[in-house]
Amino acid sequence: MVIIGCDYHPSMQQIAWVDTETGECDERQLRHSDGEAERFYRELKQKAMPVRVGIEATGHTRWFERLLAGLQLELWIGDPAKIRAQRVRKQKTDRQDAQHLLTLLLEDRFPRLWVPSPENRDVRQLLWHRHRLVQMRTRVKNQLQSMALNEGVQRKHKLWNREGRAELESFALAPWAARRRQDLLRLLDQFTQQIDELSQAIEQEAQQRPAVQQLMTHPGVGPITALAFVLVLGTAERFGCGKQVGSYLGLIPCEDSSGGRQRLGHISKQGNTLLRYLLVEAAQSAVRCDTEWRKRFLHLAMRREPRIAKVAMARKLAVSLYWLWRNHPVPPATAGTVRTWSSSGDHNGVP
Repeated sequence: MVIIGCDYHPSMQQIAWVDTETGECDERQLRHSDGEAERFYRELKQKAMPVRVGIEATGHTRWFERLLAGLQLELWIGDPAKIRAQRVRKQKTDRQDAQHLLTLLLEDRFPRLWVPSPENRDVRQLLWHRHRLVQMRTRVKNQLQSMALNEGVQRKHKLWNREGRAELESFALAPWAARRRQDLLRLLDQFTQQIDELSQAIEQEAQQRPAVQQLMTHPGVGPITALAFVLVLGTAERFGCGKQVGSYLGLIPCEDSSGGRQRLGHISKQGNTLLRYLLVEAAQSAVRCDTEWRKRFLHLAMRREPRIAKVAMARKLAVSLYWLWRNHPVPPATAGTVRTWSSSGDHNGVP
């Protein structure tokens, strides 16, 4: 088998490799722009030898992953923090990084990560695309609200109903201000239409996944939060308990304890940012629509401050969804009817 430690960069990669059968080893730099890297791996494929490539988890690697998958070469993706923690030398170069990855692979110490499937990643793009469009629409709405306030009108969310829209369009503005209003209203309509289409696509994806429908029975959880939860966690069996889920999503506090003294800080924020945001919004929706969740929130808010209580409720929600998913799987034949607790959970509090 040929084992390759690959220090990946967007423009090139530094590799160190060894043939475990012959003992032959070498290192080289492969450029991406002229196809040198692709030719190298295709030549390995033609030799009909098993190949294992190890890289750190990083961005802009989709084409490389597709290349190795198409060539049927094994790719291992490692945890960068654990890989960095196993370094001994203070010096750091691309060659040393590649050698370090190769050593971890050879000594069976490579901290391999779970990698979602291509279909999973593609559906995640659907969620991210909708989320970004909602953010852009919110910026447009804020600008229109500012224009209304400058004209002495404060309607808040009522500015977007039929009467508010008509009043907004009736303002007598200077030429360029009127042009700005016209363009913003056109962008608002475009964003709203696109977001509605993406929301329907998310609902269709949710209907095809029994696990998502099961999670939607929880108070405050709609198809967006449930689908994101299932996609990010992959399978419930990956985690042994709810504490691991909270840690995986970055909802546990940072800790710097020593000498018998415990020091806790803010949450680690090491998990998926989109799912963490959705859980906070869904937890607030659960507090509004469910009496038991509201009691928990008020109890926490009286002990601490409301913003800390919101994050704590998001963690409780993540743990509740995990155990609901793990202990009560829904058979595909009975996953057609789902009771949704809150319509605001479908929107997850996004403006």
